[in-house]
Amino acid sequence: MSTTQSDVSIDQLSVNTIRFLAVDAVQQANSGHPGLPLDAAPMAYALWTRFLKHDPAHPQWCDRDRFVLSAGHGSALLYSLLHLCGYDLPMTQLKQFRQWGSITPGHPERGLTPGVEVTTGPLGQGFANGVGMAIAEAHLAARFNRDGHMLIDHHTYGLVSDGDLMEGVAAEAASLAGHLQLGKLIYLYDNNQVTLSAGTDITFTEDCAARFDAYGWHTQAVEDGNDLDALDQALHAARAETGRPSLILVRTHLGFGSPKQDSFEAHGSPLGAENVRLTKRK
Repeated sequence: MSTTQSDVSIDQLSVNTIRFLAVDAVQQANSGHPGLPLDAAPMAYALWTRFLKHDPAHPQWCDRDRFVLSAGHGSALLYSLLHLCGYDLPMTQLKQFRQWGSITPGHPERGLTPGVEVTTGPLGQGFANGVGMAIAEAHLAARFNRDGHMLIDHHTYGLVSDGDLMEGVAAEAASLAGHLQLGKLIYLYDNNQVTLSAGTDITFTEDCAARFDAYGWHTQAVEDGNDLDALDQALHAARAETGRPSLILVRTHLGFGSPKQDSFEAHGSPLGAENVRLTKRK
């Protein structure tokens, strides 16, 4: 992550801006989860700038694409995206992250923050919420669309974590989504292989791609979560697959670029002022 604008593309500069708006918000609050925003910013940037159909001036537009941050602990990432995309979420609110009376709580809350689709936090819940949204889209499209008049035609996207996929509610919802062939449901799996207190090598070693293949999902792997071209190609392929829901397994590194990279210490605690400085310099 270069510190000079001349050395980086506008894409990389944008990704780093997302990262450090989130990291600075967590540091300012002295509370929060900096690791996910650091590792997931590239996939979020690719989705939000190249694929997501939305209108910041009209956040309740009925045919907008839905985005569900199932990994709700990474809320600072979502708030950074909303702010930069022009939603009614000013910088003053990012500076009030996790503070009483703000509209930037520690976990996203529907009805409080413009652009937040679902209240998330309990792991797995957002995964199931997204399945419900995709079911609703399919139902409304079947009921109201006519030849030449596509009133309802949107996708449901989500960002899910290792912790989400450990939960039973996610397994049940994934099975149903595959059974119903929800082709407009696309999830990005932030596969950083670290949880709150340990690596997944001692908690979660199943073959997630094989599991979702068995559910009837379309699965792809992106080996480098910083590769915007690979993320772009995977999202295009997922959108082209109309007969199955899609899971894109993105290999990331929790707390990317920080001295605490790949450590559970980057998951749920501020990096610390010196580590923030070092991460920005890297």
